[in-house]
Amino acid sequence: MPASPLDDWARPGPTTRQRRIDLFIGLMVIVGALLNVVLARSVGAFVFDTRPGAPEQLAWAFAVTAPLIWRRSHPDLVLAVIAAVFLAGQIRGSQETQFASGALFAALYALGAWGRDRARARWLRIAVIAAMFVWLGLAWLREHNRIPPGGPPGATGELPPLLSSVINQVLINLLVFGFAYLFGETAWLAARRQHQLEAQAAELRAARDLTEERAVFGERVRIARELHDVVAHHVSVMGIQASAARRAMDKDADRARTALAAVEQSSRTAVDELRRMLGALRAPGGRLAGADAPSFGAGIERIDDLTARVRDAGLAAEFAVYGDPVPLPQSVSQAAYRIVQEAVTNTLKHARASTIDVRIRYLATELEIDVADDGSGGWSGTTGGMGLIGMRERAAVHDGTVEAGPRPDGGFRVRARLPLRQAEPA
Repeated sequence: MPASPLDDWARPGPTTRQRRIDLFIGLMVIVGALLNVVLARSVGAFVFDTRPGAPEQLAWAFAVTAPLIWRRSHPDLVLAVIAAVFLAGQIRGSQETQFASGALFAALYALGAWGRDRARARWLRIAVIAAMFVWLGLAWLREHNRIPPGGPPGATGELPPLLSSVINQVLINLLVFGFAYLFGETAWLAARRQHQLEAQAAELRAARDLTEERAVFGERVRIARELHDVVAHHVSVMGIQASAARRAMDKDADRARTALAAVEQSSRTAVDELRRMLGALRAPGGRLAGADAPSFGAGIERIDDLTARVRDAGLAAEFAVYGDPVPLPQSVSQAAYRIVQEAVTNTLKHARASTIDVRIRYLATELEIDVADDGSGGWSGTTGGMGLIGMRERAAVHDGTVEAGPRPDGGFRVRARLPLRQAEPA
């Protein structure tokens, strides 16, 4: 089985901001440890029987806490130094124990959470913990003779004093070192999981971009293929009408003028179609590449047939045309049909609707397409998919717009607006 890329993952080092935080916290811990030494000496609370001088105790407190400043940038070295200073101070009998124990805990945690070499981090922590228990055993062997057989004055427990002392020390150290180890591992696993999620998100974005690029490329190829047919059609019409005008020039002036008007209109339509298609092909990033290219397929006149098929599928479909219909360019007519078709298809597939209402409005300057259903609005979740993108691109290539979203009273609505351009005369 191939190794996972996460098996070789190493947690990045701390950021500049995290280093500044470590410096601030480290300085605060140093100040706290030094102050604790002063307070302990002031009240005579000595852990050890020895009475070291103040400079020595302050030096040990500084040495065991200062490495915490680099606990995330150099966790291996920090743990080794703090463990060595901690043991040396214990052996010397001049160690401040409260902040020193906290520093050892923090160093164990930091190595678990930030150690780049996981094997070395694991074995170094185990070695330090083992060394601490060895020192605990040696210290107990050295001091157990000082405990009276019946325990100190006032001892009233049910267990022997020596056994109670051993159990107490072992349990506390097991809890301290165990939590330090566990918390460090948990922090490292959380960081690795976060890295994994970010990597997966980047892969999904790359896959989505690749899919969109492939779709754009396919649409551009289709547009380029159909561009020849569209322009050739209008040029052929122009050639036929020009020939008719030439033959009728001397015999029938009215007929010649009609033919020349048709040539003029065909040329304008051809230039308009060509401009739109070239604009789609030149658009950066393929934003218009998915738009509909002119072709000789179904147009707006076939929407009634489309709603009839919807009725056959079991939905109550209504279709109405408002305003005075005007001739449309082939590409605009087909774009309108495709937008309605995509909206109806999404309703059938996702909306769980019982009725669908298709309305075509011929307004003064634009063609409005309105498709609404009474479904759950479920297919609104596909607004980032290729269906709605395709509808918007089909409208955009004709300088139109598409709005889509849930209706206030339930269901979903798609509304497209396409500027009206007059078609060439038949």
